[in-house]
Amino acid sequence: MSRTRPLLAAALAASLITGLPAAGPATGQSADTDYTVTVDATGSGAAIPDNLYGVFFEDINSAADGGLYAELVVNRSFEYDTADNAAYTPLTGWTALGGNPRVVDDAGRLHERNRRYLLLDLPGGVANAGYNTGIPLARGQRYDLSVHARTTGAATPLTVSLTDAAGAALTAPLRLTVRGTGWAEYTGTLTARAATTTGRLRVSAGGTGTLALDMVSLFPRDTFLGRPNGMRRDLAEKIAALRPGFVRFPGGCLVNTGSHYGYEAPDWERRRSYQWKDTIGPVEQRATNANFWGYNQSYGLGYHEYFQFAEDIGAMPLPVVPALVTGCGQNRATDDPALLRRHIQDTLDLIEFANGPVDSPWGARRAAMGHPRPFGLTHLAVGNEENLPDEYFARFTQFRAAIQARYPEITVVGNSGPDDTGATFDRLWQLNRDAGVAMVDEHYYNSPGWFLENNERYDDYDRAGPKVFLGEYASQDNRFRNALAEAAYLTGIERNADVVSLASYAPLLANEDHVQWRPDLIWFNNHASWGSASYEVQKLFMTNTGDRVVPSEATGTPSTLEPITGAVGLSTWATSAAYDDVRVTSARGDELFADDFSGTAERWTPIAGQGDWSVVDGRYVQSDAVAENTLVSAGDPSWRDYDLDVRATKLSGREGFLVAFGVRDTGNFYWWNLGGWNNTQSAVEKAQGGAKSTLLSDTTTVETGRTYDLRVEVRGRHVTLYLDGTLWGEFTDDAVAEPFRQVVTRDEATGELILKVVNAQDEPASTTVHLPGVAVEPRARLTTLQGDPDDVNTQHATPIAARESELVVAETFTHTFPANSVTFVRIGTRRT
Repeated sequence: MSRTRPLLAAALAASLITGLPAAGPATGQSADTDYTVTVDATGSGAAIPDNLYGVFFEDINSAADGGLYAELVVNRSFEYDTADNAAYTPLTGWTALGGNPRVVDDAGRLHERNRRYLLLDLPGGVANAGYNTGIPLARGQRYDLSVHARTTGAATPLTVSLTDAAGAALTAPLRLTVRGTGWAEYTGTLTARAATTTGRLRVSAGGTGTLALDMVSLFPRDTFLGRPNGMRRDLAEKIAALRPGFVRFPGGCLVNTGSHYGYEAPDWERRRSYQWKDTIGPVEQRATNANFWGYNQSYGLGYHEYFQFAEDIGAMPLPVVPALVTGCGQNRATDDPALLRRHIQDTLDLIEFANGPVDSPWGARRAAMGHPRPFGLTHLAVGNEENLPDEYFARFTQFRAAIQARYPEITVVGNSGPDDTGATFDRLWQLNRDAGVAMVDEHYYNSPGWFLENNERYDDYDRAGPKVFLGEYASQDNRFRNALAEAAYLTGIERNADVVSLASYAPLLANEDHVQWRPDLIWFNNHASWGSASYEVQKLFMTNTGDRVVPSEATGTPSTLEPITGAVGLSTWATSAAYDDVRVTSARGDELFADDFSGTAERWTPIAGQGDWSVVDGRYVQSDAVAENTLVSAGDPSWRDYDLDVRATKLSGREGFLVAFGVRDTGNFYWWNLGGWNNTQSAVEKAQGGAKSTLLSDTTTVETGRTYDLRVEVRGRHVTLYLDGTLWGEFTDDAVAEPFRQVVTRDEATGELILKVVNAQDEPASTTVHLPGVAVEPRARLTTLQGDPDDVNTQHATPIAARESELVVAETFTHTFPANSVTFVRIGTRRT
């Protein structure tokens, strides 16, 4: 993931999103615009890779445990800890039923990587509440229990049952007998007599002495493809229905941002960067880890399961390994040569685990897990969103050299940092290009307007340079307007399929009770799942890709760009700062506003509603060093062509300060973000409907206690920024948000032309389609997504869903594409 802060801001402002118009362009679009699409069906465009579209899985939003990983018992090995999350204890999820249950960590543990276990005085017992609201049960379904246990008694009777939240039994009791002082696994099956979403697992023991329990596990028998230790079926089926060409895993930020990053802790220690060897072998011997996103990660869903899942759905596996340089707003690089060599060797071992013969050391480990046949790994990414480009690339180069020396057939993927532009992006692209890297991973999360404005992004990329892996992208929200913008953007991706080789929306999954990031492709709770509007768009493109682009042209939408207009503002993010001597003057030099804070701050209006603002000693101070997005504004929203001067001082906290201009309302403005992203870089960001995109950035950082003179000059749509009297940067925000986009591809197997049209505006688009020289079948198949821009799919209502119909077509035909729609027309052609 990337750009955590802007996305959180977008989530906070989600309820305020009313449309695509932004603090920037105001477009005057004719309601009676007619369009023309002309297709050169005899021409040949770019070949489309078979695996162009894929999925990216990261364990964020509690996507794995309690999600895709079908385990129903929360904290099954009693490894939760306040070190992982302040709300955790080793008994999180468990309730005592007698016997003084306590969690111990001593030499009697089950395994060195599974250190803690539960000790009960007999008789006694415990109950587990499962994830979310409880353990979901379906009437007549079977559930497989396993538990590791040992006892000091001669023979300890163990009774296991499933109940509702009030304790009423929903299954017949499962009776087991624990014998011996050594750990052993005990298994059985429970069949639900009734359905519930709030079930509980009860484990009770009789006799005398003490009983030790660990790895108390309950799986539905009905996992995806019936695999033990498998995937939750409904979620896996929704992913499989996309027919993804690849699966990128396991992240994301969690790959390279462990709290003990670069520290050679014992294998069992939590809070490390994600390391694949921790995640294979018997599940009771796998490490647990403190997920970067703030919760415990069991590693029951590990590398073998990822490879198996990719194979099961016919997708190419694409793992990401840490490069020993942190990303995602952190700036640390490990300089320990021995540690670097060990991680490089781990990566070579990973390739052997995936592809090696059964008589190789790691191929044998794979075979022992039940998969003697190689998984056929072809691509591997090193690193994720590193903010230190030179440090990252120096280490990437060593990984790449070692991999190519032993496995020249593997494509080693580099990356371009956490954003779509800026100094880090440019430097990493230069390094990748100069080194002849085959593929570069790009990530960006931007406003719907950005996606409508940047359809031609890849038109001018070097066709002879590295290919693009668009590993993470999304428009910032989950409404249909976001999906429309993404659909429009995908027409540009397909048109440039000779540059963009792989693309995956992110994130893939979100547990509705544990949302840390929005947008997301598939949403779920403990018993149901549903695809977002973006899921419906992705599914439409992924299952109707075609084999080759067919050249085509379309007329555009008339538009008029108005000048940047709006008030001014001040803000902070996880920082306390002071502002003084705010002055706004017109381009002619007339004073529009001035405040030296010698009095009150009555002319300033809170916009975001966060923070603690007050006038202190002649400065306007925001004193809350934790609050995020504390925007206040002053002035006239109709201001245009003006200069803003302000003095700013960071007092404390993680970041710097933000000076806003073109402020219209909470979700529509520009701001100059100095010392952002944990004081690692600075940027100008544009907010549209609460979602942000970056227009300009560099590596400027901010010193605590130093006062900076800031000046912003706005002229029409051109902005110039000065820091302490020196030009910091300038830009012209003149991109047009074109709402009508199309691309045509050919399905070689059926001979069909696939016309894909996105109409992301509130007016229908009457369109004449020309197919000169083509003999077409008279009836074409239409698939349409249409709805209100603010429509959101939920568990109980899916207003955005595909509708099938037919259309009469000819060499030239006219069709009106509905307002706010995505339409695919599959046109049969005859040989002439």
